[in-house]
Amino acid sequence: MAKLTVTSRGQVTFKKDVLQHLGIRPGDKIELELLPEGKGMLRALRPSQSIDDFVGLLSGKTQKVATIEEMNDAISRGWASKK
Repeated sequence: MAKLTVTSRGQVTFKKDVLQHLGIRPGDKIELELLPEGKGMLRALRPSQSIDDFVGLLSGKTQKVATIEEMNDAISRGWASKK
């Protein structure tokens, strides 16, 4: 169990191994859920992903244009290899 010290300003510094365990890197945000009996649950805050975030992700990355048929064929081949 990790023990942390609270400064006079109410700040806590997490040790590197704790941050690595939680998958938190510099610049990431964390979420603290307050629970009954003075407890809390800490976790890395992962931004919710939407289809709007995905649309245009590969725009400008290639000059090749695929037809719907080519895309469907590639999808079918991909699923066929899954077990």
